[in-house]
Amino acid sequence: MGAPSAKDLQILGERTHYEAVRGSRDDEREWLRDHPFCPLLAQHDLEHLGVMRAQAPFQVTRYNQSGTFMLACFKGSGLVLVDGSWHRIRAGEACLLPPFVMNSLRCEEGTPWHFSWVRYLESREVNPIVSAHSPISAKFPADPMRRAIQGLRAEASTTGNPASMQLWVDLVQSYVARFAQPYQSDSRLYRVWNAVEQEPGKPWTLTELAILASVSEEHLRRLCKKELGRSPMQHVTFLRIQKACHLLSTTDAKIESIASEVGYQNPFTFSTTFKRWVGWRPSKHRRLSGGS
Repeated sequence: MGAPSAKDLQILGERTHYEAVRGSRDDEREWLRDHPFCPLLAQHDLEHLGVMRAQAPFQVTRYNQSGTFMLACFKGSGLVLVDGSWHRIRAGEACLLPPFVMNSLRCEEGTPWHFSWVRYLESREVNPIVSAHSPISAKFPADPMRRAIQGLRAEASTTGNPASMQLWVDLVQSYVARFAQPYQSDSRLYRVWNAVEQEPGKPWTLTELAILASVSEEHLRRLCKKELGRSPMQHVTFLRIQKACHLLSTTDAKIESIASEVGYQNPFTFSTTFKRWVGWRPSKHRRLSGGS
């Protein structure tokens, strides 16, 4: 939920209620302007955060989201569009959506969806908080982050004491960072994905990945599903598409050359896969990012 484009969709609905904190006093969007302001959010590039109690027809779609978005569900469930398909996020789970691609979330009729959220404002020149090793969804104790956000909002709404707000802001940031970067100590996964990142064009197989991790193929599947929310080969695709996004944004290389560099000998297959994961074709991504 950030600054919408002409094609973005935001339907809150009469039964949806929320509490928010803005990172900028100048943010006068209708759905945010009556909520308190905390200048300390800017320290962590936070645009806004809050607690949402949503019901159908709630739906938000961002076609080129300008910052990482994290939500942590504490009641009910809802659907999030990730990697080109809908994933259900339930109570006790969190989801991390990357910037500069299409992201969408919606309620199902008859099922409330209560979650806290944190939205960053990031640029393409700076590494976002979400990384290649971040999970798309995983188990997460949602209540502590919700209480920290509510504590910050209460302080920002009343005395606005900077020292008190600083404690709340740092606490929220620590919860997000803990979820976004939890696997640096797992040398097995780090070794695997570092190798794939170095050679995205290599025809990787599950067998090769398992050998790199020094585990069985089945154990690697379970480990990746638990830690990243994807199968190993899905994560290979994710890393390839992330690399392609970077090359499209920062180089003049032909799309066919980029496709080959990230492991696709057929440009049409690359374009179709790219659209499924990002939301549009490579040529449009280059235009949106200001590339040649």
